[in-house]
Amino acid sequence: MYEEDIRKLLTTKKLIIGEDEVLKHARKGTLTKVYHASNANKLVVADLLKYGKLSNFEVLDTKVPNDDLGTVCKKPFSISTIGVLK
Repeated sequence: MYEEDIRKLLTTKKLIIGEDEVLKHARKGTLTKVYHASNANKLVVADLLKYGKLSNFEVLDTKVPNDDLGTVCKKPFSISTIGVLK
């Protein structure tokens, strides 16, 4: 669903990969969008939704498991959360 958008963003330097980094930037309010895998940690997704309402960014479910999301990002490991910087 959002794989094409993520592939386009790979060429820019605006992608943040990983739960810890995305949560850190979400707390700062420096994100415009967050994509998460379908099997991402539910507590992390709940935190992202909360920060999304406060900082006004979108939290989107990719409907793709984390191992496939890693493949979309051309990484040899699974990725559960991706953030896009402003």
